Amino acid sequence: MLIATYIKLWLRIHLRQYPAGGHMKQNLCWFYGSFALTPAFDGSRGALKQSTMTTVAENSGSHSPEKPVNHTNNIRDVDEGGWKAKLVIPPRDLRKKTSDVTDTKGNEFEDFCLKRELLMGIFEKGWEKPSPIQEASIPIALLGRDILARAKNGTGKTGAYIIPMLQRIDVTKDHIQAMAIVPTRELALQTSQICIELSKHLKARVMVTTGGTNLKDDIMRIYENVHVIIATPGRILDLMEKRVAQMDRCNMLILDEADKLLSQDFKGLLDKVISFLPQDRQILLYSATFPLTVEQFMKKHLHNPYEINLMDELTLKGVTQYYAFVQERQKVHCLNTLFSKLQINQSIIFCNSTQRVELLAKKITELGYSCYYIHAKMSQQHRNRVFHDFRAGLCRNLVCSDLFTRGIDIQAVNVVINFDFPKMAETYLHRIGRSGRFGHLGIAINLITYDDRFSLHRIEQELGTEIKPIPKVIDKNLYVADLQIEDPEHTSQFCSSLPGDSVAYCTEGKMCKSVCVLCVREDKKN
Repeated sequence: MLIATYIKLWLRIHLRQYPAGGHMKQNLCWFYGSFALTPAFDGSRGALKQSTMTTVAENSGSHSPEKPVNHTNNIRDVDEGGWKAKLVIPPRDLRKKTSDVTDTKGNEFEDFCLKRELLMGIFEKGWEKPSPIQEASIPIALLGRDILARAKNGTGKTGAYIIPMLQRIDVTKDHIQAMAIVPTRELALQTSQICIELSKHLKARVMVTTGGTNLKDDIMRIYENVHVIIATPGRILDLMEKRVAQMDRCNMLILDEADKLLSQDFKGLLDKVISFLPQDRQILLYSATFPLTVEQFMKKHLHNPYEINLMDELTLKGVTQYYAFVQERQKVHCLNTLFSKLQINQSIIFCNSTQRVELLAKKITELGYSCYYIHAKMSQQHRNRVFHDFRAGLCRNLVCSDLFTRGIDIQAVNVVINFDFPKMAETYLHRIGRSGRFGHLGIAINLITYDDRFSLHRIEQELGTEIKPIPKVIDKNLYVADLQIEDPEHTSQFCSSLPGDSVAYCTEGKMCKSVCVLCVREDKKN
């Protein structure tokens, strides 16, 4: 009798804690209170729906199960009336995407047993379903295994490591638990911003530290007890050697753009960084290309890594590639013609030297087009400003060096122009990957001189791709997508956060509030 009383009391307490009607997909980890177990509400009056749980008969002391409900059919009801209903989710982007991001097994983010607070950040970011690299990487990373992942540019690699990283940290502990290292300052800023947005409901403290910034400020911020650090290798190693960044309990290290981090530019730095980490650390490597240096690093530091290779082909399916044979003195005229003929949302124009970057940007401005430029010799404050303003859509064209080839994700860019053709296939691959982000459409146009003809043929062979002669008229369907938004009434509210061509840019540098694809004037002024 006493046992029955205890059972009844236990059931009452827990049925009060998780109200009747709470249900979830069967493969969710129900034993964690913060996971996505939610009550189903009647959307019209906010009242709880009929219970799908076993209830306790108050008077008889016995219990009788109600007729079971098909949980699968009620998942949408839970989403509409439960915790998802309170989220501020941007309008759904209905543009067609390529198989680079749609060829998945059909999993949802909820299937990974993520904390509800993390799921809230994911959905408010506008991410609906995991991409192939996220689907393959997240569950393995959550198991604590080392990973060597190879996937195309612009297919969601950042989310593939940030999501498990945030899932595994414990915000109640005041020490550094995870660290992501990237090769450039701009990529560090971009990655940290994504991490902050995804973790806003988790209350995780994220810090970004890069070279060229005030070291004293970084020291002050580290002493505020951060959980996650996003860094460039030189600066974080400096903080470690000064014993400011204590890494003895940092159990997770991510190397994004690993091939660049393991190149001669950063030779030996990562070996020193890893020496400060505990022996049982987890290391995740992500990149689009893996040279021999990555294999050597893997054998030295990774323990039985899980290898993911989603590179059935190297180039993005949504990016169409063209070349135009020109003389050096004709390049600016050819560029002017492209600007007048193409329907550009935003474009990135690559040069092979910092001097040519500045000269070309000046020439483009003289032709009457809005233009920014960025390269590695600029001050960090200036670089940050240019990166922020171009990302915000305040300018249509950006001239840059190879500083901007790594990981930079500006989904409004639909045209990439190689004003100077690169010598290396790897550089070419990363350059053209700035357009056609996350399965969307884009074009890459290469201005080829007589001296570039052998490099063109060699890169085609190495990448196994076809670069076609540029036609007189380029079909707009190859790089301009019709704007399709689920809820046009709220477009202006979320305009700045929508990916790709969903954001329309006016000639004055302001965002359009009307629902349109582009705000392209017939005149040359941008």
